Amino acid sequence: MLRRTTAALAGSVTALALLATACGGGADQGASSTAAKKTGEVTFWSFVKGSDKVAEAFNRSHPDIKVTFETVPSGQEYYSKLTNAVKAGTAPDVAVVEFPHLPEFAAQGKVEDLTGLLGPVVRERFPDAARQLVNLGDRTWGVPRDAAPLMMMYRKDFFTQHKIDVPTTWDAYRNMTEQVKKADPAARGGVLYTDNPGLLSALSWQAGGRWFSTEKDSWKVTVDDGPSKKVAAFWGDLARKDLVRSLSQLDPFWTSVQKNRTVAYVCASWCAGAHQATVPDQKGKWAVAPVPTWDGKPASGMYGGSSFVIPKGSDNSGAAAEFIKWITTDPEGMKAWVSSGTSSMFPADPKLVPVTKAAFKTAYYGGQDIYALMSRSYDAIRPGWTWGPVMGATNTAIVDQLPRVADGSVTLPGVLATAEKATITQMEQRGLKVAAP
Repeated sequence: MLRRTTAALAGSVTALALLATACGGGADQGASSTAAKKTGEVTFWSFVKGSDKVAEAFNRSHPDIKVTFETVPSGQEYYSKLTNAVKAGTAPDVAVVEFPHLPEFAAQGKVEDLTGLLGPVVRERFPDAARQLVNLGDRTWGVPRDAAPLMMMYRKDFFTQHKIDVPTTWDAYRNMTEQVKKADPAARGGVLYTDNPGLLSALSWQAGGRWFSTEKDSWKVTVDDGPSKKVAAFWGDLARKDLVRSLSQLDPFWTSVQKNRTVAYVCASWCAGAHQATVPDQKGKWAVAPVPTWDGKPASGMYGGSSFVIPKGSDNSGAAAEFIKWITTDPEGMKAWVSSGTSSMFPADPKLVPVTKAAFKTAYYGGQDIYALMSRSYDAIRPGWTWGPVMGATNTAIVDQLPRVADGSVTLPGVLATAEKATITQMEQRGLKVAAP
């Protein structure tokens, strides 16, 4: 399942080795912490669905460790909160860090080097594709939990009623959005989030874009490369023509779903659980389909995906490591994530896919085998993508402009160009070498 994805992320180790000198001081700590005590109290920060249930399940089975879960906001607000907590010496013992953000957190010394504590677990339990997301500069900085292959959610009842075909190409997707609006002027067949750049990067990845790469000892930044500009032009046009909604990914989006105003949208593997937990009264109306592609052939990217880390300054790394190991590799931990129905995570450890598939109830989707679809999407992830070293700055530059795309005051390709300039400026300010375009 993960063999193609190994190629997809093969450049990450080389690229992130450029950060190794910035990750100073971690090697000795990681190597010497293998004997850390495995008892005591652990504070756990996460915005991932099901985190509360996982903490409860762990506490029932591990009487010598007490995990206190604290829910936190998602998005850039969370990463700013975590950064400030590390600076203030008030960071939790365990925290979630999504794959795009891990290079930056490792480079800036915000997370502990886990090479000694959990490096063997990562090496033994995860395939190359997953290891390369958390092993940066020859060190282990986190433990993978899930991947996030793309897929499409759609209202099966609406499509059937109005004789609308499920699109397999992006041209067909545009036609679908036109048909949806014609069938119900209040409904739309897609969403361009105004506060989340993750979908734009995933769709650029799917199209063959490469926002970051390396040339010898320098980074190359191409956020507005050809495939990415094609994606941006497509979605920007849909937004300007009011064929998809421009909404916050939070309450405004879910309200539109609840009120039958959004009847299809592109998302990822984790959306199935979030959707049925947020809109339970639409049980039986929704289905899942492969994400459309440009040529009709399977292709995908990752919209999210997370790892768990020990933030710098934790005073109970041994117990924290035990908790991380359990929630990422233990079958009972996997069951705890998905059994509540709020999470439909796709495990980074392929041996655990059958566990999550069996634990996640699919009655909401009419018994559809959504994990089989996730597996196919994961296998179809395009090679060549690498996350950059200042994704916080990259994402902020995109989000600052996204709300203006629908009214035409900026173009989405223009947003990518602006983000590229902001990214290069931030990298140079941090002393990173950037290759000339």
